[in-house]
Amino acid sequence: MKHSRSSATPTQPSMPEGQAMLASAARDALREAAAALRVAQRHQQPLEMSLVLAQMARCYRALQALGPARLCLERALAWAHTLGAVDQAVEVLCLLAETSCAAAELRTRDGFHSRDEALERARDWAFEAERLAGRVADPHWEIKVLLRISDVLDRCGDHDDAVELQSRAMRLMYGPHAAEAGFEAATMQMLADA
Repeated sequence: MKHSRSSATPTQPSMPEGQAMLASAARDALREAAAALRVAQRHQQPLEMSLVLAQMARCYRALQALGPARLCLERALAWAHTLGAVDQAVEVLCLLAETSCAAAELRTRDGFHSRDEALERARDWAFEAERLAGRVADPHWEIKVLLRISDVLDRCGDHDDAVELQSRAMRLMYGPHAAEAGFEAATMQMLADA
C-alpha cells in the first residue's frame, strides 16, 4: 500500500497560540451559537440569521479569532440588508468597525503588513454606520452608535472625525448648544490651567 504525500499548505491560526486549547466560557458560548446557527439555517429567516451570525462573531472576538469574527459579521450584514433592518445593520456595522480596528491593533504588535488595510476597513464600516445612524428607531440608540463609532475613529487616528461625532452625539443628548457650551468650558479650563 502506497501512501501519497499530501502537499500540506501552511495554515494560519484563528487565535493566539496560548489560547488554542483552553476550555472557557467563550468557547462554550461559541458552541451554543454554532448550534443556534444550525437551527437558524433550517428556517433561513433573515433577522434570525443576522442575529445568530452576529452572536457567533462576538464569541469569536472573545476568543481573539478576529478573522472568523469578521466573516460572520459580513454574512450577518448581508442578511440584515436582505431584511432591510436598519437597526440590525447598524449594530453589525459597529461590530465590523470595532473588529477591524482590533485586528489593526493586533497587527501593529505582530508586525503584519496589512495594518493599514484593516484600519481603512474599520473607517469604512464606521462611516457606513454613521450614515445609517440617523435612521435607527430609537434616538438614544443613535447616540450610543455615534459614540461607538467615535471611539473606533479615534483608535484609527481620525481624531477630528471622532470629535465631530462626539459633538453630534452631545447635540442629540442636550440640544444644539451643548457642543458650544462644552467647547467654551474646555477653553476656560485650558486658560485657567495656563
